[in-house]
This record gives sequence, C-alpha cells and structure tokens, in this order.
Amino acid sequence: MALIKRLPTEPKINFIGRYRLALTLSAVLVVASLGLFMTTGLNYGVDFRGGVMLEVRTAGPADLGALRSRLGGLGLGEVTLQSLDEPTDVLINVQRQDGGDEAQNAAIAVIKEALADTVVEYRRTEFVGPKVGGELKEAALIATILALGAIALYIWFRFEWQFSVAALLALTHDVITTIGFFVITGLEFNLASVAAILTIAGYSINDTVVVFDRVRESLRKYKKVPVSEVLNMALNATLSRTLLTSITTLLALIALSVFGGHVVRGFSLALIWGVLVGTYSSIGVATPLLMLMNLRHSQVAAPEPEGSKEVVAR
Repeated sequence: MALIKRLPTEPKINFIGRYRLALTLSAVLVVASLGLFMTTGLNYGVDFRGGVMLEVRTAGPADLGALRSRLGGLGLGEVTLQSLDEPTDVLINVQRQDGGDEAQNAAIAVIKEALADTVVEYRRTEFVGPKVGGELKEAALIATILALGAIALYIWFRFEWQFSVAALLALTHDVITTIGFFVITGLEFNLASVAAILTIAGYSINDTVVVFDRVRESLRKYKKVPVSEVLNMALNATLSRTLLTSITTLLALIALSVFGGHVVRGFSLALIWGVLVGTYSSIGVATPLLMLMNLRHSQVAAPEPEGSKEVVAR
C-alpha cells in the first residue's frame, strides 16, 4: 500500500519522443504474428477443426508415451494427447473419421476398448462435425470484425476521425499479436479463445478512451502548446490510473490461471497477454498515431455550453 502511495500521480516521461521505437516494436510484433500464423498456424480445438475429444482419468499417473503408442496403432488417424492439471487426467483429441455420427461413435468405442485396463473415468466426450467447425470459424471471424468496426464507429462518433482510425489500428494490433501469442504458446484455439480476444478488445478500448478523453480535454485547454507536448501531458496524467488498473486486473487473472484449472487456463493466459499488450498499445500505438495523422487543436470540437447539458445529479 505504501509503495502505491509513492507512485507519482503525474510523471514526466517523454512517451512521444520515443514513438518511433514503440511503433517499430509494434510493427515487428504484428509482422511476426502474421508470419507465424501463416506458416505454423493455430492449434485449433475440436470446436473449429472437428473431431472427437475425450477427457479421461487413468488409474495412476498417465504415461503419455504409452497411451500415444497404443492409440496411434488403432488406425484412427491423427491422435494428440495433452496432460491436464492432475497427473491422472489426459485430454485425447482424435481427428474426425470418414462417415457420419456412426463412424465417430465407432471410433469412441474402439478407443474405450483399447483403454479399458487404463482408464477409470471418462469425464467428457465431445464431437464436432467439420461443417459446424467451419461455420464456427466464419462466425468467430465475423464477430471479431463487427466488434472492431462498432468500436471504431463509436470512437468516431464520440471524438474525431483521427481518434477512430488510431483506436482501430491499435485494436487490430492487439488482436493480431494475441493470435501470435496463441501460435507461439501452442495453446488450443477454441470458442473460449475468441471470447478472450473480444474481451481484450473491450479492455484495450476502455483504456484508450480514457487517454483520448484526456487528450481532447488538453487540446482544448492548451491551445498554444504543441500537439506532441499535449499528448505527453495526457499520457502522463493518465499513467498512474492505467498502471493501477492493469496491475489489479493482472493479479486476478494470474490467480485464475494458477488456481482455475485447465479449462480456463488458456482463456486466462490469453487475457494476461491481452492486458499487457492492450496497456502498451494505448500508450505506444494509439496516442502516437494521433500525431502522425496531423491532429490539430482546431479539429477538436468545442465542448457544449453548460446550459445545454442535462443535469443528472442534484
């Protein structure tokens, strides 16, 4: 608590003076993420690629090598195994079999027969067809694009077009680098991952709006101060709020990733990355872009007269 109280409320950091370094770092992250996505690709879960998924509990600590060897010889195609939180818990993914539901049920029966002497409990069994997986991919992409577009329209309505473009580029940066995070870590990309990306976009834009609001206020107040200095003032004025909000959010997410179990671990790890990259993009991407788009004091609309505002609280 004492350490928090010692934090300066308005430091004097020259963020805009280092904008080239920040934007170069962002460009490298985006290009690297896109390159990894196109070459390595995501580790799609059953939600998207279709197939059979079984979560099992073995009689003792699971020997993944022996299980992989046993299942690999069943002629079911690609089989992947992943250890879960407990040494006895294993997640088995089997590629979709040719045929309809009967073929998938037959594959499940073959697996259960092969593991009869090892598995004591089948905790979860799921099957997703390729058509449903393809539809989910398309729906997830549309949902992400619509969310980003709606956010950009909101920022344009509330501020000026420069703010909208800067916010959209920063959000795109966050989404692409989060995709890169999933590729590098090999975390399973499923519907929960899409929810994580949309949550990251919401968190990031909330932080960006706070900064943009202070930028607009400062541009109206300091009309003779260069825009670069005004942007620095706004960033420094909101820095303590940004850092404290991010730190408290991270504490909750770290606890969730450590104690929440395997089911939410990928979701929470993605959010941890999202909070970090979203905080960075609000400072190092969105705000410097305002200067590069030649934002001027005269372009910021004057506030409404006091008499025209509705009184909410008396």
